[in-house]
Amino acid sequence: MSDKSLICAIETSCDETAIAFIKDGNTVLSNVVSSQIDTHRAFGGVMPEVASRLHIEQISLVLKESLAKAKVHMDDVDAIAFTQGPGLIGSLHIGVLASKTLAWYFQKPLVPVHHIAGHIYANAFVTKLKFPLLALVVSGGHTELVYMKEDFDFEVLGTTQDDAVGEAYDKVARVMELGYPGGPAIDALAKQGSTQYVLPRIKTEKPLDFSFSGLKSAVLQLILKEQRGQRELNKANLAYAFQEAVLDELLLKLKKALEIVDVRQVVLAGGVSANSRLRERLTSMMENYPDIALSIPPLWCTTDNAAMIGAAGAVAFTKGIRADFSTSASAGLDL
Repeated sequence: MSDKSLICAIETSCDETAIAFIKDGNTVLSNVVSSQIDTHRAFGGVMPEVASRLHIEQISLVLKESLAKAKVHMDDVDAIAFTQGPGLIGSLHIGVLASKTLAWYFQKPLVPVHHIAGHIYANAFVTKLKFPLLALVVSGGHTELVYMKEDFDFEVLGTTQDDAVGEAYDKVARVMELGYPGGPAIDALAKQGSTQYVLPRIKTEKPLDFSFSGLKSAVLQLILKEQRGQRELNKANLAYAFQEAVLDELLLKLKKALEIVDVRQVVLAGGVSANSRLRERLTSMMENYPDIALSIPPLWCTTDNAAMIGAAGAVAFTKGIRADFSTSASAGLDL
């Protein structure tokens, strides 16, 4: 099967309605994203019922705009790739139903894509993936170390025992009264901070697993301790302490994984890969591994979007991976 393809990709796993047209796996003809972040900010987090309703309202408009920007017709498309999971079940259903409808009407094959595979393959827009590789996946719902011997061969070496890293950022931002989403707020505030507060090192049963729930609790206890002592809390210094503790955890586990598996490339993936301090520290760390290439996705492709689903979908399409009309969304889909 040829690597040449035109993929219509649909992503609705959480609170972004996104449709992209991707040529040959790494050329973006269009990538339209309708974000609901301003709506959910009022609730301090994503409201699943609201997200589903907004996807229904937006998806036809997003498709129309994406087709116009790509200057293509659905008849030109080779396949329709869609996020099958994981994610919010109601949100996923809207994308799956839209994909099935288009596939039925235009007689196109359906290609199911795992959301995390999409984040990993977002790196295809900056470099060719070199196998075997190790992906550090950091997002609102996932924190994983994924080993790939070849295309679409995924082995999860480590995962979070509790909160995902992005979830921990949001929860800590909430107790610090920094608003939603928490990641950008803490990243920005930490730039103004310095060493003052000490947070505990997290211990995990499995050497490559992550844990952030205890760190969140430690932040809350520190805030309460300062209040009891009638001391003014330095939010910038607390943001700095929290962020450095999180990144210590991520990079320590990445180093341990690199001692276990031989890889040609390390790729960063997921929404938290937009974090400026993580990019800085990871780049610095990888200078100690001159034989291993480092790929960091472009900022436009870090948050949820359909281009990344198209990149992964193009590979899945060439590998003959297909869905049929009985395929359903899966909120807890394994990689």
